[in-house]
Amino acid sequence: MATSGRGTRSAGEAGAGPRPAALQAPRCARFEAPTVSRRAADGAILAVATGVSDVADSCHRRRLSMPNDFNQQIIDEFRANAGRVGGPFEGARLILLTTTGARTGAGHTTPVAYLPDGGQRILVIASAAGAERHPQWYRNLVADPQVTVEDGTFTYSARAEVLTGDERDRLFGRAAQDDPGWADYQAKTSRVIPVVALYEQAGGPPDAPSWGAALKMIHDAFRRELALIRAEVDRSGPALGAQLRVNCLTVCAGLHGHHSNEDAGMFAGIGAQRPDLAPVLDRLREEHQRVAELLGELQQTLTADGADREQVREQVREQVGRLVAELEAHLAYEEEQLIPVLDGVG
Repeated sequence: MATSGRGTRSAGEAGAGPRPAALQAPRCARFEAPTVSRRAADGAILAVATGVSDVADSCHRRRLSMPNDFNQQIIDEFRANAGRVGGPFEGARLILLTTTGARTGAGHTTPVAYLPDGGQRILVIASAAGAERHPQWYRNLVADPQVTVEDGTFTYSARAEVLTGDERDRLFGRAAQDDPGWADYQAKTSRVIPVVALYEQAGGPPDAPSWGAALKMIHDAFRRELALIRAEVDRSGPALGAQLRVNCLTVCAGLHGHHSNEDAGMFAGIGAQRPDLAPVLDRLREEHQRVAELLGELQQTLTADGADREQVREQVREQVGRLVAELEAHLAYEEEQLIPVLDGVG
């Protein structure tokens, strides 16, 4: 796996023994951040150009100019706190994007906002707060589309694709519908603000000191994404925007994939080695079924045609609340019972 300037551990270095199958789930976050298939920031973006960072925060919608060391502070905080940062970016969906310098060939890491777009890719928008010049990270990936993404839980290699035509316009419009700041940026510049898709290619397990810690990181990624979605639903108008629907469907797919991998992989492996844990594993599987039912109800509401828009919003709010409560009880029990086993102390 490519590194991003901090000595990212390979899959073999992340922990002793083979990688548990349950930890091979796509990032949610990518919640799927991951997703758990992957992973983004309601619009926050740090664009480094000519020695100055333009910080465009859609949560607070204000522009700041700060030295490059501010970017490094965000990068350090992100890496030290599994993708969480404070200040104007608290609660934002961020990744660290490492590109190869178009002129220097050196690695260039930038905190960038992302938007969920299903389980196979995430989106980044090269707004540079409406500047006339594309941000450096965008110019780099145009020259070399192989990039490295850190989402706070996983580090993975990705292929960048600049979207064009109707697809670019549709996705930019979707983002601007939920956050008009994107449209404001487009109105400030003569350039067409690019939308870039990042497709995951390869990655290792979570950058954690043990398998138990890795499981907790994945769970926490789901917790954070669901908290973001819950807040987004509360902030939404009388109708749910298209991007918010995608955010919800993405995390639904990620949870389903994560639980399916646990059932077929980690639970089966633990059960074979620890028959005494059969009652615990049976309960966890039953809880997976209950979560799957709640996910199915939420997905049905989100994809229903012709439903009253305000009624859909209230249904989604209620369903997300029930899902969060049910999932938190499940995750807490799983962590209590299985983390000691995964770490060889239970």
